[in-house]
Amino acid sequence: MTEKLVETIEIPEGIQIELNGNDIKVSTNGKENTRHFKSTEVLLKKADSKIEVWAKSERKNVLAESKTIGSHIKNLMHGLHEDFVYKLEVVYSHFPMTVKVNDGIVEINNLAGGKKPRKAKILGKTKVEVKGKEITVSGHNKENVGQTAANMEQATKIKGKDIRVYTDGIYITEKAKTV
Repeated sequence: MTEKLVETIEIPEGIQIELNGNDIKVSTNGKENTRHFKSTEVLLKKADSKIEVWAKSERKNVLAESKTIGSHIKNLMHGLHEDFVYKLEVVYSHFPMTVKVNDGIVEINNLAGGKKPRKAKILGKTKVEVKGKEITVSGHNKENVGQTAANMEQATKIKGKDIRVYTDGIYITEKAKTV
């Protein structure tokens, strides 16, 4: 079995990294991102101020997985300096919808005249701001920010009606821009 160095990632100044097998913890200035990579075919090694991503074989899928893990590590470090931002828009044509943020949950009332509020979970330390019809989701963990935005979009999905007519819902308009 041959190991191949796939990617070398420079660690920016001021960022502390802890590697424990395939677990990585990246932190600076009170912010912290952690991630566990399930891959058994990829090795992570720390050398001086670099992280090396090694593949245990030269198969295409293993090399692709190694590149993906390298990109995830870059996103973990990038999020500590600049927040990831998603923008969403509340759209309604039939019934006026209200959106509120309560204790880690986004509550959507009166979607298509519904009596029960729909709820979307806010993951991690993600911040959600509602200003009229605009919703801004931001945070330092790209996956939590993206999943929180997707949760809101999924919570407002209307089933059993023609989506060309019933366009009510919350839709993502901008993805992962940095502040």
